Amino acid sequence: MQKPKQSTRLASSMERFTWPKNLSSSRKRTIQNLLPAQNPTKKLTNLFDAHSQTSNDTGQPPFVDHPVANVLGSVSNTLSLSSSDQFNEVVQVPSNACVRSEVSEGSESINTPLPRKTSNIRTRLDQNLIDGGHQRGTSDQKSILNSKLPSRFLEESESINTPVQRSPVSWSRQSLMEAATAISEDRADVAWEILTRLSAMPNPVVFYSEQKLMEYMLSALKSRVSPIDNPPPVAELFTEDHLLSAQSLYERSPCFTLGFMAANLAILEAASEQPSTNKLHLIEFDIGLEEQYRDLLCELFRRQAGNQSTLKITTLADSFNGEERLRMVGNRLSKLAAIMGVRLVFNVVSQKLSELSRDSLGCEPNEVLAVNLSFKLYRVPDESVSVENPRNELLRRVKGLAPQVVMLVEQEMNGNTAPFMVRVEEALAYYGALLASLQPEFWWAELKRVRAEEGLSRRLRNTVACEGVERVERCEVFGKWRARMEMAGFELKPLGQELAEATKPRLSSYWLSRGCTVKEENGGVCLGWGGRTLTVASAWH
Repeated sequence: MQKPKQSTRLASSMERFTWPKNLSSSRKRTIQNLLPAQNPTKKLTNLFDAHSQTSNDTGQPPFVDHPVANVLGSVSNTLSLSSSDQFNEVVQVPSNACVRSEVSEGSESINTPLPRKTSNIRTRLDQNLIDGGHQRGTSDQKSILNSKLPSRFLEESESINTPVQRSPVSWSRQSLMEAATAISEDRADVAWEILTRLSAMPNPVVFYSEQKLMEYMLSALKSRVSPIDNPPPVAELFTEDHLLSAQSLYERSPCFTLGFMAANLAILEAASEQPSTNKLHLIEFDIGLEEQYRDLLCELFRRQAGNQSTLKITTLADSFNGEERLRMVGNRLSKLAAIMGVRLVFNVVSQKLSELSRDSLGCEPNEVLAVNLSFKLYRVPDESVSVENPRNELLRRVKGLAPQVVMLVEQEMNGNTAPFMVRVEEALAYYGALLASLQPEFWWAELKRVRAEEGLSRRLRNTVACEGVERVERCEVFGKWRARMEMAGFELKPLGQELAEATKPRLSSYWLSRGCTVKEENGGVCLGWGGRTLTVASAWH
């Protein structure tokens, strides 16, 4: 007996097939026209090729009225994935691997060799349309294919024992850690081979912040291995560009902005403890965020209640903050103070650390004296760098001023005396969370985010690649700062949960919904992102 033709068998199977009730008649016709073809995949592919050749034509393609046209339009983006570099690089298929084809000749199926680096998305596309197309509308189909097919593609490739790269993110981190390990073991040639290979490959990371992190760490490790060919940033950390990047970071990351706000609240609380005077004198070693002083002026204006408040700001000029820049800040603040009716005295002094005293800074007995050390100490060398230990010397000088409150706000990262491998791990975790917190809320914030990222790149590279006096970035965790402050004679003034709660109104729903956290812990206010504490604000006297 002669075997029935394939189209006849398919037609009879369609007659026995029960259509879903919610399937439209147009969808039925489309599927019916696809099934009788001897090779639906080839037919769809040929149409796609014709569509690609006429895509630049302003007129309609010649097959616009074809029954496959609607399906082709919804899956053309998915078909293009089969030849993309992303899928070709992710899946490495052995040359002798075979895939069972859906096309049969008679009653026998055939095994078709699967070429190396070739996706079989097109082969499975017809079945995906038949099995799942009737469950969703045409408008949903493109998103379904674009989101589901890559995942299924990887899963099915694994089923034929194909070496698959599961996670590009993990792969990148793992390779970088292997290079760092080789560096720590004095195997510079091995490390350089890994770094060179990574440099020649496209960064496969999908998430933007993770991609930037991998680029920064790759550059840092290359500077560590070959500092002559890849000089790490040292002098760049004292330039105007880096100063601007620091300001952008303080403005764009809520963990830094809220640190300054917590400092303001603690300073105002100390002032309220002495109601006999309305004079507040703030010693500022590093004006990092001008907005901090604008908010302080606004709060003093709100609290003065008919009795004019006086705010004196004495700031110290250094190589990072020149006198000209500081005086420009003072001029802007003076204009704002005049509008609010708050008396502002802004002084810029240039003194050596050994010359600091109440007299040299113009301190008066009838004023509340506060010292702001927000993001200052981590850049001051300690005993591990210099026998003079400028960090402890600065704290002793500040203690000698007898201030009512000293505000300390620092980054929560173990990057000072930690071994090289610990610093690498800390940098990946810390800067990964920090970069994720910089996503702009509005388009006009994009420039500040880019500028902040440039500064973070320099910071990370300096942390990882440099040692000795060249390592400017020397962050500590709060426990170490607490021990150092206590050794200098300071006592912790617990900020409490009330101050932590007072900072939360500064957060918009945008930041809260994306993982920013504020909590009181060990007497300080911890500000974090995505479960990682990034900054800690604490008060001392």
